[in-house]
Amino acid sequence: MTLAYIGLGGNLGDPRARIREALRRIEERGLGRVTAVSSFWRTEPVGFTDQPWFVNGAAEIETALAPAELMAGLLAIERELGRSAERAKDGPRPIDLDLLIYGDAVIDEPGLTTPHPRMHRRRFALAPLGEIAPGLRHPRLRSSIAELLVALTDPERVERAEPIGGPG
Repeated sequence: MTLAYIGLGGNLGDPRARIREALRRIEERGLGRVTAVSSFWRTEPVGFTDQPWFVNGAAEIETALAPAELMAGLLAIERELGRSAERAKDGPRPIDLDLLIYGDAVIDEPGLTTPHPRMHRRRFALAPLGEIAPGLRHPRLRSSIAELLVALTDPERVERAEPIGGPG
């Protein structure tokens, strides 16, 4: 079994309900067992800023799947929950599931890069991940999530909201 970390988010419709549903489907589909879930975080949009704030979170899962299989399963859940392939980069979306870290793997393949190539520069990814795994080491940078969060200089605002409440 491998520990993988998933970034969860969205800003259209009811992202909280979609995040909870995505966590339920991750387990239901056998993608992995959810072992830790962050709080919901309200986060300021990055890049394309003329849109609603996002709701973000992070989850730790134990998985027996290979990284490509896990990623394919996450993408299928995104589609089922209303995410379209045609959208503006950094634009609004009902759900976003990112494979942030897969064990200590470093993978650069078409359609799959882990650790996520921009997570160390994004407060909306690091803050929820730091809540559940502050000592986790970034496989490329070898710094802990807590250290990466402290070193972050971006002005993006994130606010912890209520607990996600787990996959049930």
